[in-house]
Amino acid sequence: MNVVRAIIRVLPEKHKEVLQTLIFMTTLTENEKGCLSYGIYGDIEDENIFNLISEWETRPHLNRHMRSDRFSVLLGTKSLLSEPIKIQILTVSNTEGMEAVDTIRKKMKRIFPAA
Repeated sequence: MNVVRAIIRVLPEKHKEVLQTLIFMTTLTENEKGCLSYGIYGDIEDENIFNLISEWETRPHLNRHMRSDRFSVLLGTKSLLSEPIKIQILTVSNTEGMEAVDTIRKKMKRIFPAA
């Protein structure tokens, strides 16, 4: 699985315009083949910072998305931003769920019963 985080710092006067663009992109992209999730998250301390986080089944799916017109729209917002978009691409080789949390907590209870 591949996870992409795009950190987007918007000019305050362009906040609404960029948000509308991101919402439009999300609606279209979440239905792309290989897209597991695609979401927009606001920064709780600065309303002009958005995090666009997406998960992709495989790198080829992600690569196809990055070559798409939709991704070009994101890159085309640069004149509406206070600084260039920062993009992080993470390759995840293993994922665990709540069962891992439960297992760790049970082990901790045996080691530190009062915790």
